[in-house]
Amino acid sequence: MRTHLTELLAQAAKAVAPSLQDVSILIERPKTAQHGDFATNLALTLAKPLRQNPRAIAEALLKALPPSSYIARTEIAGAGFINFFMATDAMTAVVRQIFAEGEQYGRSATGKGHKAMVEFVSANPTGPLHIGHGRGAAVGDCLCRLLAATGLDVTREFYYNDAGAQIDNLTLSVQLRCKGLTPEDPAWPEDGYRGDYIIDVANAYMAKAKIDAEDQHVIGAGDPEDTAAIRHFAVAYLRREQDLDLRAFGVRFDVFSLESALYTDGKVERTVRKLVASGHTYEQDDALWLRSTDFGDDKDRVMKKREGGYTYFVPDVAYHVDKWNRGFERVINEQGADHHSTITRVRAGLQALGIGIPQGWPDYVLHQMVTVMRGGEEVKISKRAGSYVTLRDLIDEVGCDATRYFLAARRADSQLVFDIDLARAQTNDNPVYYIQYAHARICSVMEQWGGNIDMLRHADLSPLTTEHEQALLQRLSEFPEVVENAARELAPHVVAYYLKDLAGDLHSYYNAQQFLVANESLKLARLALILATRQVLRSGLDLLGVTAPEKM
Repeated sequence: MRTHLTELLAQAAKAVAPSLQDVSILIERPKTAQHGDFATNLALTLAKPLRQNPRAIAEALLKALPPSSYIARTEIAGAGFINFFMATDAMTAVVRQIFAEGEQYGRSATGKGHKAMVEFVSANPTGPLHIGHGRGAAVGDCLCRLLAATGLDVTREFYYNDAGAQIDNLTLSVQLRCKGLTPEDPAWPEDGYRGDYIIDVANAYMAKAKIDAEDQHVIGAGDPEDTAAIRHFAVAYLRREQDLDLRAFGVRFDVFSLESALYTDGKVERTVRKLVASGHTYEQDDALWLRSTDFGDDKDRVMKKREGGYTYFVPDVAYHVDKWNRGFERVINEQGADHHSTITRVRAGLQALGIGIPQGWPDYVLHQMVTVMRGGEEVKISKRAGSYVTLRDLIDEVGCDATRYFLAARRADSQLVFDIDLARAQTNDNPVYYIQYAHARICSVMEQWGGNIDMLRHADLSPLTTEHEQALLQRLSEFPEVVENAARELAPHVVAYYLKDLAGDLHSYYNAQQFLVANESLKLARLALILATRQVLRSGLDLLGVTAPEKM
């Protein structure tokens, strides 16, 4: 309907203001039903260039508006807003569309033929995934689903470091456990890992266990003195643990990339040589600097330290050159808010190379901290991890669906309080239960009816005239726009908000009206409406990676 009205108004605007080119037309839904189903401020935007009263322009637009059977009536309100009241056939057309398109309703082909990559989680293999990684996994996976829903060819990538100080500390911690030492021993390093999972890694290594991760395969050597073997085994073991947690969370990846490979493949060195050749670097205080202020940074950045070794943003630049060379027109990095400082540096390095990468590439979605609460008190540690709440803790406590929904249902850049008691509650206060229960209620009604669903696809929908029915029809028609906006804004929480509103409309309708009534025409119309609602609930939950149970 929005597209239809935009086309009609474009024709009217051309008739009223033939000299104006590329007129912007905004169609919005009024806040109250009293102001119609759709509204536009087109007359107000044309007032300045036409130097006319906006109400007079509104009248002229309506006179020039081509006829449409979908419009019941129009009105001019306030300073010159035009309100549209749609005909019943126009409102019920969405049910026919949902039946025709099925699970494709809400999806589009706007991104067809284009490649996108979402890098997310990207946790170093030093311990179990914590709840912050879980939020990144939930948001990142939803982003992949949303972008795929707009037709993009999406690649899911996991990038991690299997070398460096953290891995050195991991290796030493496992080695000491292999030798029988504990964190209480004076020889235990201050930066050593203390969680119980280190015992599991050490025991498996000494038992010469075989480890198969998505991208690592190794057999424990059983030698507590072989540091290299312990390192390789510990990384593979914890990568497998991450894989198992992510699998339990319904998250998969297409590509795993190692930071160490950027060095062994020569990509870091090649990138540095190109940056030097670009003329945007200089040497000072025995260090190599990037003149990142040329590209909007607040100060220049050290690339190579005087004692040797590159700073952490240099391999990130090389990694993103690799992403660009692999043909990804759009790249989204879903990361924790602590990565904020790297954005300007990475983009500056990419611009300095002068290889055609657009400004502002890649995109970033940064998530804030998660605080876990139970019984009104903060939960801070896990016995297995030793110092933090793990993703597996939450999955075991409240289930995958509730964990995914709660972690994705708020803006990523806002801090999140995860209330375990609320997530477990089977009440309307629990939003994921509230939404899933709406789906299960519809399934229950359809089971009670027991008729042939094909009858509903051709039902007369003209009896759908009540306030609750009109509200539900309007909400269903918004779904494609919700998906489009959520994908464009990289905002999965928009889908979560929509589903809660849709579930609210369904529950209100369920409580206000009977569905299996004696009037056959009315019964079939109402069943058709809730069947269409079930499809949209199911599709929306799928975009969040949440199941749609038929019974609860």
